Amino acid sequence: MEIELLTVGKTTIRFVEDGIAEYSKRLKHYIPYSIKSLPDVKNASKMDQAKQKEAEGEKILDAISNSDFVVLLDERGKQYSSIEFSAFLEKQMISGRRKVVFVVGGPYGFSQPVYDRADSLLSLSKMTFNHEMVRLFFTEQIYRAMTILRGEPYHHE
Repeated sequence: MEIELLTVGKTTIRFVEDGIAEYSKRLKHYIPYSIKSLPDVKNASKMDQAKQKEAEGEKILDAISNSDFVVLLDERGKQYSSIEFSAFLEKQMISGRRKVVFVVGGPYGFSQPVYDRADSLLSLSKMTFNHEMVRLFFTEQIYRAMTILRGEPYHHE
């Protein structure tokens, strides 16, 4: 199975880029993992929130294939402990899915068509995080899940 993190906009904070690079490097030993960044919507400052979500939503839907299992990172999603999240990933691997795409939306969230396409919603926390930080936190959690599934000592209970 392949895991992709699909994001709107690019990462510009250096220490976040470094952290993502470190955990992505570690993940190569476990599972194919990639981050695909969609370009920001042009002229977003001249759009209202609904129009910006709609434009971002079109880009997101264009980047997802029909066979992908799509999980939106959304404040209304299900929250997991790290062990529960590793079990969720294991279930996806066992099911024979080829690709699971986790999606981080833009600053105003997702358009309704993107919600309609989603197979699942996942919340990292009740707190709100900077979209760039989410990329690092999520990448680390994928790595943590893989070490849990392998019984390695990275995660402590």
